[in-house]
Amino acid sequence: MRSTAVAVVAALACSAAFAQKTAAEAIAEYRAMLADGNPAELFEAKGEDLWKKPRGPKNVSLEKCDLGKGPGVVKGAFVELPRWFADTGRVQDLESRLLTCMEQLQGFDVAAIAKTPFGRGEQVTLEAYAAWISGESKGLKFNLSQAHPEERKYFELGKRAFFFRGGPHDFSCASCHGQPDKRIRLQDLPELTKNPGDGIGFAAWPAYRVSSGEMWSMQRRLNDCFRQQRFPYPGYASPVTIALGVYMGVNAKGAVAATPTIKR
Repeated sequence: MRSTAVAVVAALACSAAFAQKTAAEAIAEYRAMLADGNPAELFEAKGEDLWKKPRGPKNVSLEKCDLGKGPGVVKGAFVELPRWFADTGRVQDLESRLLTCMEQLQGFDVAAIAKTPFGRGEQVTLEAYAAWISGESKGLKFNLSQAHPEERKYFELGKRAFFFRGGPHDFSCASCHGQPDKRIRLQDLPELTKNPGDGIGFAAWPAYRVSSGEMWSMQRRLNDCFRQQRFPYPGYASPVTIALGVYMGVNAKGAVAATPTIKR
């Protein structure tokens, strides 16, 4: 009788493991199908067009914007952000650096843009910029600098923020992304305290979200993580979001960028 019970338990365990494996495989196949004709390509084209187009109160393009590799140099910039910028005296990620260029070169009111809800106005423009700029570094490896004291400071701040627990559910970023082999329903959750691999985690955003039909940059993704933790939304391009980007980006060192990707 006992041997029969053990056999039943073993069979159920094997069945559960098999079901879990096939579910993960099915999701991988689904993503592969979606990636064929990724709508993000449309946002990439839009971002490149807007980058070269005179805009804003000064009617100037962003072709002289310095993303860290010199004015106008886009290729390779994405995989080195966030980083320290001497001209602003701050560590900046892609979105906050774009705001600087939009303000200094084009004369935009970036405070108003930062307060604009996602998916509206110039926020849509920023998502298109992120799609194109990240796409120009597709296939390159992440290599964030930790040479400047502020870059190291932001890494430590990002680490603290990543593990900080709070809110009504006592969640942190690490609750979902601090251990291997975790999942929510059928969704695999990459561990982001170390390099999760090519095109995963930090190396997979910005991405086109099928569920919303919109491009999401890392800033928007982080805001949604705060929402799921039941935390108040952080300010757009606020220090805590940039610090989280530094922490995850440094941990992703050597991972290959796959952006812009496609998500469910």
